[in-house]
Amino acid sequence: MSAEIKQMQEKSFAKGLLAGMIGGLVATAAKSFGEKIYPPRTEGQPEPPEVLAQKIAGRQLSGTSKTIAAETIHWGFGATVGAAYGVLAEYFPAATSKDGASFGMALEALTHEGALPAMGLSATPDQQTAREHTSEMATHLVFGVVTETVRRFVRKLL
Repeated sequence: MSAEIKQMQEKSFAKGLLAGMIGGLVATAAKSFGEKIYPPRTEGQPEPPEVLAQKIAGRQLSGTSKTIAAETIHWGFGATVGAAYGVLAEYFPAATSKDGASFGMALEALTHEGALPAMGLSATPDQQTAREHTSEMATHLVFGVVTETVRRFVRKLL
């Protein structure tokens, strides 16, 4: 049995978690960059992390407080989702299909078409502009592919 095949058979929760978390952080940076090029909200609507930060605080946040809270939620979510994906990929390699694109699309559907509207943090899909919808789809696709690419690279190093 070759070393490569043996390495693929050795599953590690911790290594999968770490590789996925690193992948999620790099992917969050890539998604943020993509949103600067093709922003989902052009009418000045608040970003979901801003709305969530204010709901958690129980009051209006402004200036630096709002920015720090929203960025903490944004980056923390990326790291957490990446970590969960890394563990899932460790034990169920089929989750990495289409080099992470399937993960990105599933994440967009679960968040922007499901959980965020249900929590009152964003508009429902039928209330979104075409630009918002396509930007979210495109940047989540980037998130998924980058998460998988970095996760796979880091996992080989561990």
